Amino acid sequence: MNKKDAGSTVKDARHDLGMTQRELARRVGVRASHIAYIEANRRRPSLPLIRNLAEVLGVNARQLLLMSHPEAKILLGDPDESGKKGLNDAWQRFASNRLLHRRYRISAGELRVLKQVSLLQDVASPNHFLFILNSIRQAAASDD
Repeated sequence: MNKKDAGSTVKDARHDLGMTQRELARRVGVRASHIAYIEANRRRPSLPLIRNLAEVLGVNARQLLLMSHPEAKILLGDPDESGKKGLNDAWQRFASNRLLHRRYRISAGELRVLKQVSLLQDVASPNHFLFILNSIRQAAASDD
């Protein structure tokens, strides 16, 4: 979904599915005129409407949100712009949080494994490392 604006993205996805504006409007719970305004970029969809449009049209909700509300990039960050810097930042924040390590009793070996995970896969948030660690711990416990 590399369109420049939300309106053309919605319109193209709707056309690809063979839907009319009226049918899409019915499925997402708005009037057909509202869909027309969105497709013409005269209105920006609300957050619940973005979720419904993404679900019905099969488009990426995050990208549709960022196209509809570009100011949200400040809060969400833009994965295309952050690249490896953002990923490295998540690992650095997790690795340097000694209080978190003590609270969850994270061993040096577990930190080494999580560092390898950060090199293999995109990890967007320091909190995701805790989820990964708990998954590893549960898998190891079930092997016993």
